[in-house]
Amino acid sequence: MTVVGEQLQPTLFERSRPGRGGDKIPHPPKDALDRIPAAARRVTPPALPELNEPEVVRHYTNLSQLNYAIDTGFYPLGSCTMKFNPKLNEWAARLPGFASLHPLAPDSVAQGTLQLLWELEGILAEVSGMKAVSLQPAAGAQGELCGILMIRAYHRSRGDTERDEVLVPDSSHGTNPATASMAGFKTITIPSAADGGVDVEAFEAALGPRTAAVMITNPSTLGLFEQRIGHLLEHVHAAGALAYMDGANLNAILGRFKPGEAGFDVMHFNVHKTFSTPHGGGGPGAGPVGVGETLLPFLPSPRVLRADDGTFRLEVVGERPTSIGRLRSFVGNTGVLVRAYAYLRAHGGTGLKQVSDDAVLAANYLRKRVGEAYDIPFDRACKHEFVASAAGIKKRTGVRTLDIAKRLIDHGYHPPTIYFPLTVEEGMLIEPTETESVETLDAFADALIAIAAECESDPELVKSAPHDAPVGRLDEATAARQPNLRWRPMAGAEMPCPD
Repeated sequence: MTVVGEQLQPTLFERSRPGRGGDKIPHPPKDALDRIPAAARRVTPPALPELNEPEVVRHYTNLSQLNYAIDTGFYPLGSCTMKFNPKLNEWAARLPGFASLHPLAPDSVAQGTLQLLWELEGILAEVSGMKAVSLQPAAGAQGELCGILMIRAYHRSRGDTERDEVLVPDSSHGTNPATASMAGFKTITIPSAADGGVDVEAFEAALGPRTAAVMITNPSTLGLFEQRIGHLLEHVHAAGALAYMDGANLNAILGRFKPGEAGFDVMHFNVHKTFSTPHGGGGPGAGPVGVGETLLPFLPSPRVLRADDGTFRLEVVGERPTSIGRLRSFVGNTGVLVRAYAYLRAHGGTGLKQVSDDAVLAANYLRKRVGEAYDIPFDRACKHEFVASAAGIKKRTGVRTLDIAKRLIDHGYHPPTIYFPLTVEEGMLIEPTETESVETLDAFADALIAIAAECESDPELVKSAPHDAPVGRLDEATAARQPNLRWRPMAGAEMPCPD
């Protein structure tokens, strides 16, 4: 039961009754339809449900009670940084001066927003060690595309058109090879070494005159910092290629490692992961891109500029001919950027360093605790996330990682990321973040350990989970291949049996 009734209730269409609702809306004139040209009228009325206001409110309130949210529970999703974010930043993003500003407003009436964006660019450049930042990309994946397009523009500007390959370690984010392909490059996958880092021998063998760039996620999706990063970047530049860093895992290295100072030429920031906007809510993200001196001329336009008199403006079309141009409308997802600015200013340099220290501590603590029951593939300290494996459990009992994830739902937890990265058999990628208490981490670890014991004593209990959720196992393959995205009343053979 929820606060308003049974968990799974009829749809609005099934609750609909002709003539209900709409009493508070003024009735249209009797000749309203006559004023509309016949060709513009519907042949039949729209099939919209008819309900009164309390029924609609209760229906959607009930649905909201079924949602798992960061305000109600712990999200251990690896590679996602699903951390609690301060409500103060939500207030800042809703200030009328930001939220109500028209996107086509002239620069003269948008000075506050432009100043915030200009200052945010500078802060992100300082955090990353880059020379300059563009806030325009709308998400991390678009930030990747922006970086690779700038790399392509750089090589073309030098007449180096034979470089058509991008090296991508198998521990990188899955969007990296897709991004390279979208930009017209061939992707060369580099395997991992036994310690989880990049296989240097394979890397050096693949690096050559056709290499345009290497895309490295650091820390990787295995939760490991690339210990040989200096050696790799030295060889990349010696070969005439450029280095792209996927900054999705920036939460682990704030105040400890600056990619620009290490030698990376370009990186993106998932500010909605690292700097405040609640991640995973289905809303907008932001993927600003920072560049070093080499790629500075190619940053997308328009950038925010500060005039000698202290006012701010956007670049005009054609002001910087070397730019790769626009990636999207306007200057970016401003609401997300306002939240990021508020987060950064509230924490300051010392606070950001503490964020990473706490995230790394939490991940290693949880890694140690669940290592009692699960295989831990890499015997060295992780950063903000780690991989555990149920391969041994599966071999002994037949219980898969998917089953363990479903059983976690019965314990009241959202499952971690499973079967990613693909390089670890029966893997679970777990990221506790810096915002969870030790009591929360202990309770989650206890649940995983208890489930591991159940796998040995009663494997069928785990294989048939979840038992307490509103619905059980779904046919995920059919749902993916034949998505039903529209409600229709069932008829004929589709109707369920009366009993």
